[in-house]
This record gives sequence, C-alpha cells and structure tokens, in this order.
Amino acid sequence: MDFNQARSFAANGISYQPTGCPVAVICLDGSADEYLDAAMSRGRMPRLQAISNAGFRGLARGAMPSFTNVNNASIVTGVPPSVHGIGGNFFFDASTGREVMMNSAQFLKCETLFPAAARAGWKVGVVTAKEKLRDIFASKLIEAGGIAFSSEKAMEARFATHGVEDIESLVGPTPAIYSGEASLYVLKAGVSLLEGDLANLLYLSTTDFMQHKHEPASTEALDFYAALDVEIGRLIETGAVVAITADHGMNAKQKPDGSPNALYLETELNRQFGTGWRVILPITDPYVAHHGALGSFAQIHLPAMHTGRFTLNGVLAWLMTQPGITEALDRNTAARLMELPADRMGDIVVCAGRNWVIGRTPEYHDLKAVEGGLRSHGGRHEEMVPFILSRPLKPEYAARARGDLRNFHLFDFALNGTIAP
Repeated sequence: MDFNQARSFAANGISYQPTGCPVAVICLDGSADEYLDAAMSRGRMPRLQAISNAGFRGLARGAMPSFTNVNNASIVTGVPPSVHGIGGNFFFDASTGREVMMNSAQFLKCETLFPAAARAGWKVGVVTAKEKLRDIFASKLIEAGGIAFSSEKAMEARFATHGVEDIESLVGPTPAIYSGEASLYVLKAGVSLLEGDLANLLYLSTTDFMQHKHEPASTEALDFYAALDVEIGRLIETGAVVAITADHGMNAKQKPDGSPNALYLETELNRQFGTGWRVILPITDPYVAHHGALGSFAQIHLPAMHTGRFTLNGVLAWLMTQPGITEALDRNTAARLMELPADRMGDIVVCAGRNWVIGRTPEYHDLKAVEGGLRSHGGRHEEMVPFILSRPLKPEYAARARGDLRNFHLFDFALNGTIAP
C-alpha cells in the first residue's frame, strides 16, 4: 500500500503526522471496560489481549453526556462538545421552539479531521453502523475524495454520495440494525477497504444494541466480543495501527421486577412547582429499541411564566433531594464543568446515578421496547471508557496517558503517539 501521498495535516488546532502504515481507529459503542475484561479473562479475545500487552491499554474519560452523537463527534474532531457544538442526540432549539435531533452536520461548529486528511493525500474510509451518524462523518469528506457509509444502509451506498458503491459485493448482505452483526459488519468493511487499497485511514464506529441487551458475562456478549476479536485481528494483519475506544459505557438501570428504575422528572417538576416544565432527554434518537429514550442525563427548561413561583436555587436544591439524582447544575456551571455548548442547553442539567434513568412522563416513553430489562447510559458512571493502541507509546504520549486522558485524543495518539515496529 503506497503511503507516499499521505502528508501531515491539521484540524481544530491539532497536527497529525504520516505513520507509514494504515491506521484504523475504532469506536466500540457502549463498550464499558467490563465487557473487554469479561471476554479476555475467559480467553475469548486473544488478539485484543495480545495488543494490550504489546501496545497500550488504559482508561480514558469520555465527553459528557455519555451519549453516542456527543462522543463520536468529539472523537472525529479531536475536541470537546463546547468546541464542536453537539451536546446530545437531541435538544430543544429555543430559537425555533422545536425539539430537534442533532443527527446532521449542520450542527457541527467545526470540521471533522477527515476532509483535511483526504486533502492531504490520505485515503479516508469511514464506516458507521448507524446511519444517523453518517451525515456528521461525511461532511465535506466525499467532496475531498473520501468514503463514508453505514452498515444499516450499506445497500444504498453510491459513488456520488458515499464515495463507494456495491458494498454488498465487497462485504456481504446489509445486516439488520438491531443485531450484533450490524457492528461486526463495520469491522469487516474496514478490513475490506484496507485489503482493497480503498482506504488507509479508517474510522469504524459500531452500535451498542448488544450492550443494551446483554450484560458483560452473558453468553451472547461473550460470543459477540469473540467475533469482534477476529475482525480486530484481521485489521492488525493488514499492518495497521489499531486504536480502540468507546463513546460510553453501559449499566443496568432496572428494578428487581425488570421495569426501568426511572424518575419521571417532568411529572415531578409539574407536581412540585406548577406546569410548564420541559425536560429534554438527549439520549433520544431513532433507535428506541435500544433504550426507550431513558438515560441518565437530562436538560431542564424553565416554564416561560414562572416569576414568583420558585427560584433557580430552590429548584436545584429540590432536585438534589430526588431519588437517583446525583448532580443538578445551572446552565453556566454545567457548560464549564462538562465542556458543553451553552447555547444548546437547558436552564438546568441533571445526572442520575449508576442504576437510575431519567424520564419525562410515564406516558411519553414506549416501555414495551425495554420490557426485557433496561441497560442504558448518559451519566458519570458511563463516562470512563477503554483506550487501547496496538503499539507502544512514545515517552511523551505515555506521560500524557497518565494524566487526564480523553477518548477524543485517540486519533492524536494513533497518528502521532505510537512507536513504529
């Protein structure tokens, strides 16, 4: 594979250097470290065990809230949400009075690193399981000569819009999005792009369907991670630097009877302080079978007419008395502490504990989707994620890894921070 055309490039204040070999950066959606530990301790991920021993394995802090769009946007830009502008999967746009999905590149306040890499001569290939992320990843990339498609809609890929076509001949039939195969397909596609010399800089982003449905030591999860390990091994066999992180972790958030352990916050606020409250759940996305729009993070918008009914500090104090609530912050404090875009936030931000989720009202949520038990994310307890590189770190990057390591440092570490064999 010819790397003579791959030059250094810069994006969002970070410079990236040629490596002389392919680079595959993987976001294993929902992969709390417990999943990797469970599989490796049972001998189900020998290839990941080998690169963890030969390279680097640690933990990194993800972006808050610990949701998919937020963290994927951070990883592919190299900067926190306060810079790239995507602070959730879903938000209330006060300027239009509408609740909006943030699934579009129009919400990015800065470019991803992909167009700059493609313009510098890299063959950039981006594969995501969820179609909802493709527009964010593909922004200005196709025009620069790159590739971006999803396993969810692989059969729809066309040169003009995706930079590639006939994916099913290359990788296989398009998988169901509510399956483990949707994630495996992403890694298989990455291998095919490398082996076919169609890409030498990959971003591969899976889906967390399996993690929402199965705990780490379950047979289903162990089999799934063993299959992932096979594809990770195939990526390594191409000679690529392989770098792995996650967008968030995952925890069980249910009562003993299997029902969601939920605080329906909009209901409780209306009961305590009068009507007019709007609770926004940024986990909301088109994939309701994953989580029923129940997560451990929420934005609260005050009623339009509330003078004399309550004070902001009074509401914050009351929130901290509610079961499951671990943080209640005003907008400016939350924006500063969580590096969030203040212009896309509510008046109050709340987080829930490890085994709690926040809902709007019982009627708002279709709980049939989570009747088998709820595993979800969004709060502090899903913030820490794996950070793995297949090669040892340079001394200066090893020192950085002992500090405040973030999951969105991964491209920097993969391209700039590893020691060549």
